[in-house]
Amino acid sequence: MEIILTHNNADFDAIAALLGAHKLFPSAVPILSSRLNRNVAEFVTLYQNGLPFMAWDDLQGEQVKRIILVDTQKSPELHNLTANTPVYIIDHHPKHAQFAPHETFTGEEVGATVTLLVEQMRQQGIMLSSLEATLLALGIYEDTGSLTYNLTTPRDITAAAWLLEQGAVLDTVRRFLTKPLNEEQQALLEKLLKNA
Repeated sequence: MEIILTHNNADFDAIAALLGAHKLFPSAVPILSSRLNRNVAEFVTLYQNGLPFMAWDDLQGEQVKRIILVDTQKSPELHNLTANTPVYIIDHHPKHAQFAPHETFTGEEVGATVTLLVEQMRQQGIMLSSLEATLLALGIYEDTGSLTYNLTTPRDITAAAWLLEQGAVLDTVRRFLTKPLNEEQQALLEKLLKNA
């Protein structure tokens, strides 16, 4: 079995990259991180029936033959793996260190890992549902500050435009990237404003 993994405290680029890698490698199973950012967890809970993600616990006992690692370069420490399980890394961050012989790195410095995957999907003529396009767009928009951060490249903008053509819903993107205050934060804000 092949699995797709990402880092813990997964943001939208991380889980969108799980989806993107699954679209490129359909036999690989995308495994959700045990910890997700709050807005990501809300999205996954709301749309879980339309997404291919599985939990690691659902695969206990399965022999992992290859890992596709997205949006991170740190190989996971999992008990189902041998020391030489092949790891294919796809990441937009600068290359951190030397990789072991069983690890293969591919990546370029763009605003989001999703951008690299979207480029491959586009080249291969892979079509997306509106939900898939929206999640992939969330990955790009979150990691690039809605295409405003200095690390944003023309490639990120082109990828985002293609996702809009595929049916990404910007209203949903905006809703999940707007981070409202929780009750505790709201109370603190009100207290600070009262005492200002």
